[in-house]
Amino acid sequence: MSTDSKRRLTTVLVTGMSGAGKTSALKAFEDLNFEAIDNVPLSLLETLAAGRQRADSGGQPRPLAVGVDIRTRDFDVETVLAHHAALMDVGNGRASILFLDCNNEELRQRYEVTRHRHPLAQDRPVADGIVHERRLLTRLRDEADLVIDTTGMAPGELKGILQGQFGDGAAESLTIFLTSFSYRRGVPRAADLVFDVRFLANPHYETNLRELTGLDDPVGAFIEADNVFSDFFDHLTTLLVPLLPRYLAEGKSYLTLAVGCTGGKHRSVFTARKLANWFENRGQNVQVLHRELPN
Repeated sequence: MSTDSKRRLTTVLVTGMSGAGKTSALKAFEDLNFEAIDNVPLSLLETLAAGRQRADSGGQPRPLAVGVDIRTRDFDVETVLAHHAALMDVGNGRASILFLDCNNEELRQRYEVTRHRHPLAQDRPVADGIVHERRLLTRLRDEADLVIDTTGMAPGELKGILQGQFGDGAAESLTIFLTSFSYRRGVPRAADLVFDVRFLANPHYETNLRELTGLDDPVGAFIEADNVFSDFFDHLTTLLVPLLPRYLAEGKSYLTLAVGCTGGKHRSVFTARKLANWFENRGQNVQVLHRELPN
């Protein structure tokens, strides 16, 4: 999505696999001062968008985030794409398609936990409905302006990505989303850059530090005492300095950096915390999530 298009953005169609996070995304858009509406009939999309333009003609219109999925009246992929094209012509705005994805197994588990019925599996196993829906939505995913895979995402991670992509100032600046993680639980799928800090001295083996985290000063002091940490951190930041303006020039408004260690409690947390301070001192907008720590 180019910088110019984000400045003119007026409507985001929020779609994707059922259970992939559409409701959470719409709540996040509300927090970003979007007018968030779910499951509007496709035939009303242009009327709704045009009405918003007229109602706010005296000032800056609030952008729209509209939830559209397999349950929406008149839903058909080709119809959605046709309405998306029509929305591009409403006012001077731009319509964007956000597609939320998730792997089949996690979607199945989410449905089992909530005990909700999949919209395409009323009389069949959930897994069959997921496979059928994915087949139906393939072209929509391919045509989307932005695809976010929510597999394995921690609470708040999706909101952080959306804030970086669609929040105020997103077109002019790069938001940094930092997450620490445990390799035992897998690498965050949304990560653009991943840094492995398992080579650092491990506080887990110090009995007085084991129950603490990288947010605690004694743990930070222990890690910084490792004679390789200082050179590592200097080289890491030197690597990042020229990359940030290049990502922004390419139209990217958020960058997700993941820092991993074995348990995700000590080394990765401290390194992510120190990186966040470094970014903030450079004037960057930074959001931090420690995936393995309690919220």
